[in-house]
Amino acid sequence: MLTVGDAAPEIRAKNQHGEDVAPAFEEPTVVYFYPKDFTGGCTIEANEFQDALPEYRDSGITVYGVSMDDTESHADFAEEHGLEFELLADPDGTVAEAFGLDTSEGYTERLTFVLNGEEVVATYDPEMADPAGHAREVLDETRALAE
Repeated sequence: MLTVGDAAPEIRAKNQHGEDVAPAFEEPTVVYFYPKDFTGGCTIEANEFQDALPEYRDSGITVYGVSMDDTESHADFAEEHGLEFELLADPDGTVAEAFGLDTSEGYTERLTFVLNGEEVVATYDPEMADPAGHAREVLDETRALAE
């Protein structure tokens, strides 16, 4: 798994709209991996990132959610929950593997990476805590890193 100081990986995936996305990670960026659309903890986490999205954007921080679900599932999930940030579809696990995550079970663990420019600057493992509050914690700490 990537850790603090590791180089940002080059990734490319389709978002919930079927558009190709290749983040450059030039500005502070949060990439959070979650196991599956429409599951309890994943829905809480996505909704909290959405609720905090205006503050992320005001702070110049981009948010991407990534799971091994396909674009159709992401589109349905985003529509049902009003998610305005990009959900990257990673059905073959190449994005997860670029971050060093295990995909052997057909899903990824709940892990979050903060990138700034060319490198990973922070990682979070919210499996140690309730997904509720995770988006706020990441926002506060990412803002502090940017100062």
